[in-house]
Amino acid sequence: MYRTKNEIKCCDVAFLYERLSRDDELEGESNSIANQKKLLAKVAKEKGYTKIVHFFDDGISGVTTMDRPEFNRMMEQLELGKASAVFVKDLSRLGRNYIEVGRLTEEFFPEHNIRLVSVSDNLDTDEGENDLTPIRNLFNEWYARDISKKRRISNKIKGSSGLPLGPPPYGYIKDSDNPNCWIIDEEAANVVRKIFEMYHSGLGTFQIAVALTEEKVLTPSEYAKKKGIKKAGGTSGKAHTNPYHWGQSTVIKILTKQEYCGDLINFKTYSKSYKNKKRYINDADNILIFKDVHKPIIDRELFEEIQLKRGKTRKRPMANGEKNMFSGLLVCSDCGSNLNYHLSSRGISSFCCPGSNQGKRKECFSAHYVRMDFLEEVVLAEIRRLTKFAGRYEDLFIKTVSEFSRDTLQSQISAYQSEIRSLTARDRELDRIFERLYEDNISGKIPDDRFAKMSVNYNNEQKDIHKKLKHLGNLIDELSGKEITAEKFVKAIKKYTRVKKLTPYMLTELIEKIVVYPAEKVDGVRTQRLVIYYNCVGAIDIPTELPIPEPDIVMNTRKGVNLTYLPAATA
Repeated sequence: MYRTKNEIKCCDVAFLYERLSRDDELEGESNSIANQKKLLAKVAKEKGYTKIVHFFDDGISGVTTMDRPEFNRMMEQLELGKASAVFVKDLSRLGRNYIEVGRLTEEFFPEHNIRLVSVSDNLDTDEGENDLTPIRNLFNEWYARDISKKRRISNKIKGSSGLPLGPPPYGYIKDSDNPNCWIIDEEAANVVRKIFEMYHSGLGTFQIAVALTEEKVLTPSEYAKKKGIKKAGGTSGKAHTNPYHWGQSTVIKILTKQEYCGDLINFKTYSKSYKNKKRYINDADNILIFKDVHKPIIDRELFEEIQLKRGKTRKRPMANGEKNMFSGLLVCSDCGSNLNYHLSSRGISSFCCPGSNQGKRKECFSAHYVRMDFLEEVVLAEIRRLTKFAGRYEDLFIKTVSEFSRDTLQSQISAYQSEIRSLTARDRELDRIFERLYEDNISGKIPDDRFAKMSVNYNNEQKDIHKKLKHLGNLIDELSGKEITAEKFVKAIKKYTRVKKLTPYMLTELIEKIVVYPAEKVDGVRTQRLVIYYNCVGAIDIPTELPIPEPDIVMNTRKGVNLTYLPAATA
């Protein structure tokens, strides 16, 4: 139902809506916000409106969302009856979603007695219905789909050629002479370096975030605003009223960005539809990595070292936000669980197996209890022994480490290969089963519904097998290409020749895990065995014929009982 001219005069306010997105920029200057404003104001005055209000969304797509700030504000005002007409350059300004724009033109505007004028479409609802409006909306959606397709193809070509698809991360900016080239933004890069250095020294991500907040370092998003950078490259984290409030997630994102090594990573995410803005993590096979494209902020060796630590030491923070340096490293010798940290009312720090405290479902019959002070002394003594071995008998040490590294890797590869053989055999068996089922179905021995059900089950099993085979193949390739150098481990261990105290960084750099055995009596002496597995090389047994003394550690633990350390080599 349309209003009469007399009714129009009762409300002489018109809303003028302008919108420009990246896609619209392809059509040239005529679509600019300024030109839209000028055109719509002229037409609105010609149609008798003396009061006009502009609403515009700049740089927002009309394909993927109707949730636009100024558009939403206009719709709220219309529902309150603040205007009698809406003017747009063309219907695509409202959006390129056929269904949503159709709902506006066919339902919302008529129900609220709102006149719609689309200048380029020669549409004015006060002059009667236009049968071509739905068709125009449909064409707008087709256009959006076509533009999206072209953009995907363009991005595919661009990304495959080694050009960046997104904005540079925090720490980099675009080169003014070449927007496809990233250059270091020293002010932000210094913060990135500081974060890596703090983590390298043993601080956790939570502690780093707190320290940056206290030092009043601007967050990546706030820094981008200050510098007039349009986008901070996805490291902004959640919005916060405090511009200096660093979140733990922001620190983690920075620590895991391979771009800081000088690499460019394309196609990390993808969208399932041009209408869906949500990004999904891409399969590793579809991600392209171009190394040494731009100048690095972080040394590659340091970056890889930190990724290794982060993958192996997911340590649980304590109540004060700090982490015990042994958390995530201690493993139960019986059930394989990570030992939990405890702090008694008397201030005694210790670890024990969670499987021993599960009521009737106990997995371990011993707590594998070990005190923190005992643990520190043992590990420190073993590291000192190892540094002496490496210092006095370097050639023998390198040989021992090299042989163990090769054996460990080969053992892992052999295990994966064995699993591959089993899965491959099952895959072939399923092929034979399916052939027999098909023959039985053709001959009438198995009805169609039964055949269909069994086929689905076997087909799903085969899909799982193929997925596992691909994963195992990738693991073997990774291990085969892994460079394990004894010289590198010697270099690392030699740094701690005169070490007097354990540090979190020392543990994460050197140790993969520590297997804790329950305390027991050996020859009348209460002893406890600990086995230390070092990164990349495993447990190292120092030859007994070498004149390197074994640690003689006796500690008064709980209830006045002395506990003696039993080295792994004599276990």
